[in-house]
Amino acid sequence: MKILFICTHNRCRSVLSEVIVNTIAEGEITAQSAGSEPAGEVHPLTIKYLHEAGYPTDGLKSQSWDDFEQFQPRVVITVCDAAAGETCPMYFSRALKVHWGLPDPSKVTGTDEQKARAFEDVISEIETRARDLKAIARADLEGDALRVALNKLGAK
Repeated sequence: MKILFICTHNRCRSVLSEVIVNTIAEGEITAQSAGSEPAGEVHPLTIKYLHEAGYPTDGLKSQSWDDFEQFQPRVVITVCDAAAGETCPMYFSRALKVHWGLPDPSKVTGTDEQKARAFEDVISEIETRARDLKAIARADLEGDALRVALNKLGAK
C-alpha cells in the first residue's frame, strides 16, 4: 500500500508519519510525505526527536506534493487541519483521502521538557496508528471498508 502524508509545510507531522510508518510497516507500506506549501527544510526538533526515538533521519527533506505526481498513492492522509481543507491536485483524484488530525509539536513553547513531551506524545500516537495501519494493509481492505478503518484510526 502506498500512502502520502500531507501537511501544509511538510516539516513536522507529515515527516514524522512518513518515517514512523515506513519503519513500523517494514516494507508492507510505502509512505512518503509532502506539503502544499513546503517550508524547504524539516524542523530541527523533528529530526532531533526522531533520532532520539531510534528512527532513521538521513535524507529527510521538506517536499512539495507536486513532486509526487508519479507516486500514485492509494491513500492520501492529511495530518494538519489546514491541509485537510485544501483541494488536492488532480493526480491524487483516484486516491482515498482521509484526515488524521495531529497536534503540531513544533509549535509548543515553553521549557525543553515541555517541547520534548509534545514530540514524544505525537510520536507515540503515530506509532500506535502505524501498527494499526500495518494490520489494515495486511487485511487488504477495499472501498468503504478501507475508508471506515482509516477514519477510525484518525478518530482515536
